[in-house]
Amino acid sequence: MAMFMDIILHLDQHLVQWLAYFGPWVYVIMFLIIFCETGLVVTPFLPGDSLLFALGALTSVENGLNLWILLGSLTLAGVLGDTCNYHIGKYLGPKVFDSKSRIFKKEYLEQTQGFYAKWGAFTIVAARFAPIVRTFAPFVAGIGTMNYKKFLAYNVAGAIAWVFIFILAGHYFGNLPVVKRNFHIVIFGVIFVSLIPMLVPWIKSRFGTRS
Repeated sequence: MAMFMDIILHLDQHLVQWLAYFGPWVYVIMFLIIFCETGLVVTPFLPGDSLLFALGALTSVENGLNLWILLGSLTLAGVLGDTCNYHIGKYLGPKVFDSKSRIFKKEYLEQTQGFYAKWGAFTIVAARFAPIVRTFAPFVAGIGTMNYKKFLAYNVAGAIAWVFIFILAGHYFGNLPVVKRNFHIVIFGVIFVSLIPMLVPWIKSRFGTRS
């Protein structure tokens, strides 16, 4: 855990070291991280927003990363990750909900189908900007048998928006003197802002009914 936190807090330094050590293979490693973070429900802990921002910062330094390769490859990783997650949910979902499990009840599947029928587009796009949620949203969409063509359209739109916003933010602002001096604070800020979509509903459900 301490090592993981050190990586998160000093992403800029670790990425520079990885680039020096792995060279062009860094693009492959970053592709796999983004793919796993969006495509596997068992890896929601991997960095997403903060990693994209830090990578963007490395595109505006000498001998750094190529901006266009990152934008293209990581957008593709995000699209393929969500697609993989969707099909895993579609394959495993019916098997899980057909069981006699006390947790995975048939009514949960029906609720999921109704939720995605009403909010599907917003969920798939907006979930990109919420850690953990973005890992589970495509899985649940697959379980709820959301129409794949509709899912794919919003999957692509969400991936483009997510990757471009954070990488370009890092590209244009990541190397400002004030940001470089306080990079760990900026990373914490990125993480906090990305958690807001999860925190607001929780706060409302926790305290909203109190008089």
